[in-house]
Amino acid sequence: MLVDDPVDTFLRYSLAMELDKEEDHDTSLERLGELTKDEPPYIPAFFMASQQLARLDRVDEARSVLRDGIEQARSQGDAHAASEMSEFLASLGGLGEG
Repeated sequence: MLVDDPVDTFLRYSLAMELDKEEDHDTSLERLGELTKDEPPYIPAFFMASQQLARLDRVDEARSVLRDGIEQARSQGDAHAASEMSEFLASLGGLGEG
């Protein structure tokens, strides 16, 4: 399906999630990173990338992604996503840092 529509956000996101399940974390994180650079950035990609990074014990990177995601969510008016990411950031001990 991606061959027919390579810019489809949901298909790209689904592929990244599937790659995570298959433990191809580098490729999954690369795909999620691409989604965070879209215009506008795809907010769920920030949250999923941060969760994956945290599972891989890359907590500092997860915090950074969360901070960027919270900022983007707020700028897009997505208070729910910003709140979820803020809660996850707090659970990682990331509030008040950076």
